[in-house]
Amino acid sequence: MDALGSLLDGPRARTPLLLRMVMRSPWSVRIEDTAPITVVTVTRGISTLTYDDGTCHTLRPGDVAIIRGTHPYTVADDPAHDWVARIDADGGCFDPTGTHSVAEDMCFGVRSWGNCPDDSTADAILLVGTYSSGEVSARLLDALDRIVVVPMRDDPLVGVMETEIVRDAPGQEAVLNRLLDLLLITGLRRSMESGAVRAADWYRAHSDPVVGQALRLLHNDTARAWTVASLATATGVSRAVLARRFTELVGEPPMTYLTAWRMSVAADLLSDRTHSLGAIAHQVGYATPFAFSAAFKRQRGVSPAAYRAAASGDALESTKRRA
Repeated sequence: MDALGSLLDGPRARTPLLLRMVMRSPWSVRIEDTAPITVVTVTRGISTLTYDDGTCHTLRPGDVAIIRGTHPYTVADDPAHDWVARIDADGGCFDPTGTHSVAEDMCFGVRSWGNCPDDSTADAILLVGTYSSGEVSARLLDALDRIVVVPMRDDPLVGVMETEIVRDAPGQEAVLNRLLDLLLITGLRRSMESGAVRAADWYRAHSDPVVGQALRLLHNDTARAWTVASLATATGVSRAVLARRFTELVGEPPMTYLTAWRMSVAADLLSDRTHSLGAIAHQVGYATPFAFSAAFKRQRGVSPAAYRAAASGDALESTKRRA
């Protein structure tokens, strides 16, 4: 598996929220949610996404917008129109005054929300997928601007997501989650390969025959007791060559990268209480829970138990907000 695939393939603590937003003009929705990543796919109409500093992006049918939850924004048919709803930092949906919840009032059909229950009269349709968390994607988030808009009208994923998001069938949530992952991965890959966004160091390093292979080995076998020597042997170069090239391209030495990667994987696993500390320690390359706990605390500043307790509390709060 390559670096991008590994960053997006790890276990997730929370299920993404997916909905279809169906709007009739005039409309404007204020978004103050702080979700790490939101993926918006436009299937009908031209919309604008405007940040508080005045920066405005136009979204056309077939566009996929990958949005970091770091800055509030407004999505609308015209940025001058009054809000019809406001999504606050806790994910609550209110009227413009913030005093009355309109979450239920604007819901209709399967995963559909907006001010226009009749698709035939809708001026805009947007498919929205919001990720709650994912420590494995921390490096990815650090590499992203607050928004990336990728033209994907020619990609069949857009049409498949449009069809599947309104289906109510056994296992449908799993199907939609995988489709959302595919949209995200495809959009990121296109934007990085086209130069529309600056590719992260780890992404560019993947194309190097030595460092790219080293990254795949570390990501695919995190539990192995890697050393610079064993990694160099596996990639067919000397220790000195590997250490120099890896540090130049990735920005840090191989073992430093591996430790950070292991702790990111562990953080995701800790969010799922079905995994014991012993099992997690083994999966990320530590012989004992004690050794793993010491490494995790050095890297994250808290013990695995404290991190798990905090993650469980956040998950419960997120579940309550969505209920």
